[in-house]
Amino acid sequence: MHLAAHFPGVNNTTVWSDPRAGSQIDFASFEHLARTAERGTFDFFFLAEGLRLREHKGRVHDLDVVGRPDSLTVLCALAAVTDRIGLAATLNATFNEPYELARRLATLDHLSEGRAAWNVVTSPDAFTGENFRRGGYLDPADRYGRAAEFVATARELWDSWTPEGTPRPFRHHGRHFAVEGEFTVPRSPQGHPVVIQAGDSPEGREFAASAADVVFTRHGTLEEGRAFYADVKARLAKYGRAPDELKIMPGVTFVVGDSDADAQEEAAEIRRLQVSPQNAVLALEQVWGRDLSAYDPDGPLPDIEPDPAAALARGRVRHGDPLVVAARWRALAEEKGLSIRQTVIETTSRQSFVGSPRTVAEQLIRFVSAGAADGFILVPHLTPGGLDGFVDRVVPLLRERGAFRTAYTGSTLRSHLRLAEPVWKG
Repeated sequence: MHLAAHFPGVNNTTVWSDPRAGSQIDFASFEHLARTAERGTFDFFFLAEGLRLREHKGRVHDLDVVGRPDSLTVLCALAAVTDRIGLAATLNATFNEPYELARRLATLDHLSEGRAAWNVVTSPDAFTGENFRRGGYLDPADRYGRAAEFVATARELWDSWTPEGTPRPFRHHGRHFAVEGEFTVPRSPQGHPVVIQAGDSPEGREFAASAADVVFTRHGTLEEGRAFYADVKARLAKYGRAPDELKIMPGVTFVVGDSDADAQEEAAEIRRLQVSPQNAVLALEQVWGRDLSAYDPDGPLPDIEPDPAAALARGRVRHGDPLVVAARWRALAEEKGLSIRQTVIETTSRQSFVGSPRTVAEQLIRFVSAGAADGFILVPHLTPGGLDGFVDRVVPLLRERGAFRTAYTGSTLRSHLRLAEPVWKG
């Protein structure tokens, strides 16, 4: 299987109240997690990115107040203190330009000797666009159309140098971009940086099948994972691609304990810490689109309906129709007799893999064997030491079972992922 590490920064899984929690912007934190993942022979280290501080009811979201540093800059620094692990940056295809971004990624690929990856994302709202010269936003179809042309254009730029090291002029004229000139960075050690994609809509799945090397998905259950896996892999043939040319890696959380019972107890405590009374109401407001500050977190869910058109939260993506989500939450709360806080805990914070080291290893192997994933992007709940226990206790068991490498056999990220170097299209 393939394994990657997601740096836990400004997401709701991170437990900042834990005394072991450190800075999300201090370079030592990035270095610790990346080196831990490399010690575990993980495929890559993954950084998320946000282009604007999120807001809720007109105030900056609590998790954003210490900042969101530029991912490529951090990864260039990590290239100097790591040797083999891939370095994946989340970079936006809506508010960047192909030449500039392709050049920065190619530079990271050279500095790291072939370990760069680009997680292609698009921006859904004008709120983020206000930070940029042209502002506004693109409709979903246009966002993915621009992203697809963006990736294709970047690959044309990377291919404008021959494998022998000769630069050639490039010329691209399409719907979204018209660029021509000469690229300044030679072809990288792995041909092109690896392309990761995280969209889950039909358009996102099609984009992944046509252009991505890795899919970062949120389908963490076996049933959902198998359905997503089968759907995306089935789309590859129309683009002349084989199933193993695209790796599907869900983002998952985990809790490893001395025994299954210990792990379950710790997981329950982590869920309580992740969803404080204040956070429970905030999560509810994001679904309902209404000010619910007068509601008791330990009381029942509101009997009023959500306002689908409201936007109390800005800079955050809504997952699903608010009316459908609210109906599902109400049904669950009624069935189990849950309060607001208990409902949010039940629906938003459940760890994916919980148990003793052997139980977690067996669960991971089962997912891959059942065709639900090619591997996993692990999201710890602590910064920066949350991955230590997994690497020390679970990775050796995966190796013992023959499910994971015992050492790196290549030097580039493509070699870790068992992806062929792109054929030069000069």
